[in-house]
Amino acid sequence: MDLAREIDLYEGQIELKKQGKIEDKLFGEARLRRGAYGQRYDNGQRHDGISHRGLPFPTAATKGTETVWDAPGMQRIKIPFGGLNAQQMDVLADVAEEYSDAICHITTRQDVQLHYVHIEDTPDLMRRLAAVGITTREACGNTVRNVTACSIAGVCRCEAFDTTPYAKAMAYHLLGHPDTQDMGRKFKVAFSGCKSSSCGLTNIHDLGFIAKTWQSNGITHRGFQVTIGGGLGAVPYDAQLFDATVPEEEILPLAQAACRVFARLGEKRNRGRARLKFLVEKLGLEEFRRLVLEERKILPRDPRWTDYLKDVERYHETPAKPSSPLSQVGINPAFEAWRATNVYQQRQAGYVVVTITLPLGDITSWQLRQLADVARRFVGDNIRTTVEQNLILRWVSEADLPALFAELERLDLALGGAGKIEDVVSCPGTDTCKLGIAASRGLAAELHEQFVERQKNGAIDPAVRDLHIKMSGCFNSCGQHHLADIGFYGVSRKVGGATVPHFRVLMGGEWENNGATYGLTIGAVPSKRIPEFIDHVTQRYVSGRQPGERFKDFVGRIGKKALKEMVDAFSAVPPYAVDRTLYSDWRDPREFTISDITTGECAGEVVPQIEFDLQAAEQRNFEAQIHLEQNDIETADRAAHQSMLIAAKGLVRTELWDLGDDPDRIVAEFKKRFYDTQLFQSPEAGQYAGGKFALFLLNRHADHDRVYTPEKARHLVEEAQLFIEAVYAYYQRMSEQQAKARAQAKSGGKVTGPAEAVA
Repeated sequence: MDLAREIDLYEGQIELKKQGKIEDKLFGEARLRRGAYGQRYDNGQRHDGISHRGLPFPTAATKGTETVWDAPGMQRIKIPFGGLNAQQMDVLADVAEEYSDAICHITTRQDVQLHYVHIEDTPDLMRRLAAVGITTREACGNTVRNVTACSIAGVCRCEAFDTTPYAKAMAYHLLGHPDTQDMGRKFKVAFSGCKSSSCGLTNIHDLGFIAKTWQSNGITHRGFQVTIGGGLGAVPYDAQLFDATVPEEEILPLAQAACRVFARLGEKRNRGRARLKFLVEKLGLEEFRRLVLEERKILPRDPRWTDYLKDVERYHETPAKPSSPLSQVGINPAFEAWRATNVYQQRQAGYVVVTITLPLGDITSWQLRQLADVARRFVGDNIRTTVEQNLILRWVSEADLPALFAELERLDLALGGAGKIEDVVSCPGTDTCKLGIAASRGLAAELHEQFVERQKNGAIDPAVRDLHIKMSGCFNSCGQHHLADIGFYGVSRKVGGATVPHFRVLMGGEWENNGATYGLTIGAVPSKRIPEFIDHVTQRYVSGRQPGERFKDFVGRIGKKALKEMVDAFSAVPPYAVDRTLYSDWRDPREFTISDITTGECAGEVVPQIEFDLQAAEQRNFEAQIHLEQNDIETADRAAHQSMLIAAKGLVRTELWDLGDDPDRIVAEFKKRFYDTQLFQSPEAGQYAGGKFALFLLNRHADHDRVYTPEKARHLVEEAQLFIEAVYAYYQRMSEQQAKARAQAKSGGKVTGPAEAVA
């Protein structure tokens, strides 16, 4: 994919938006597909230039620019399989400092997010990232999101093989692929090296790949167990087994075929039922599998399906330093406590993985820049993000651990407890998310600090310390609360006419085994009472557990009734006059309200692919005008011609998806389906009865010996715009007829006339 070209097109869309030449719906989906979100902004009232994190952020006033959004937004940055190098860390630190509030936030999908970014800064930010191989393309929207994978892939002691090259190939094969551009909702893919760990979390994904090997005729073969239709959200679905053994050469076409079936048959009007899990449920697993396998048979052959495999066996990471055993043991209690939780022994002798624990997933620009230098010294470019919102350094020589720990202490990054109860996971919640109901980050920060202090004092039972706590600001599960031993998601309750922040409690989720079990929803507890509620629950667990009993099993044994009694004991809210502390949220000075909750931007509105094609056509013709203005005549003429081809292709693809990019075929199919049939020149199209406008395309395309002159180029630019408008008119007419046909069918009326031709 040409990242520079992509960003140029996006910048052109911003310019068209400023000029009022692009609809909000279309621009919204266009920016979301490049990871640019609108965000909650202090109930829309705060304009003092200070973020929730207490740091200044860039404003339009300080930058001297006009804005498209009234307030800064969020930029999501894709990090496939979590892989980073030191140079990329430097650039992430720079752009966070220059365009955001100097904080990079690691997400539960191994992405990086920057908050308080102005929309007009995003093209420059994207170019800076593209220069070091990072894209924001399809970080959001109705697209294939970031492909996640085990953060210790390749060094894990129990994996079948390193899934890194497979995850990378999948990420870039599906990025911008035509078969992934017309889906009704997002589509998530994950890779795991084994069944038993939690690194890949394949159970919660639309498409999951678990590495496996098998023997045949004395030869070891690689492949994957493939699962389908998992997902969290308000009602979580377990992924189902699609195929127990898929050869490695089949994973890319299989994913492509699944995306095509989802795009064709998935729900697009009711967003609440638009994820793949609902389509699998509707069709049944066997029928869905049949459709995907049939689709696989008709896919046009793509050499990329297997080209990458020749490099898989040769793929390896290069340690920065030779391995050497650790000699300084037991000399520093702080170091030993950190090593016990944050250091993992690699399968390669003498090397370890070090986890950098990031409370709330946040790291400052200064810390990230310094950490990049530390990485260069100790591990080179072997860095990854994790689904628990941390960073890891791979291939650390054991002998270097004391020196590395000292460097991390200097950076205030030597916090222990990785993967323990104090390593609380949270989504942004009401800090920045438009859907947030309760302050998940505020609560997470409070719990983290309390647990860290108790651990220092030896006040946490070892069984309790192994628990996972995760929370989301609403039911959408961005914090993956279903997978926690104790999970929470934000809700609100009316008490005496006032709105009180609450969190709904879930217990008994299983983080291990790729997120195998979802927690049980029990009841709601006021936000400010959550810490004491957790104390009560964990005390009950310690006192009542059987020898070796996990929390999940304890919850299952005592049953929902006992769990509900624990929740109910903390659910009462006294009148405001008696105790007003419960009427505000954690670390949020604002009066608690849900009045500023607006439409979420997790996926954006469903926009048919043809609308993107037509917008791209307009953008290309706009570029033709620029070339014409610069007296670059031949380039202007060719660009105008291309704009008509883009529009024609968009229309043809409403009937023939596998059209390809051959201009001759595009024109031939357009002529056969729309011009020769006279559908395009119907008088119902009003002033855009498109017969003569179709001839603009047909005549220009037939002019193989074109003589380029300023006059011809100017005429063609005008003709191209008329042709694009005619395609718009036909598409709108077609859409109206289809809507009418659906309404008639729903009411039992017979569909007749032109609607039959376009249904």
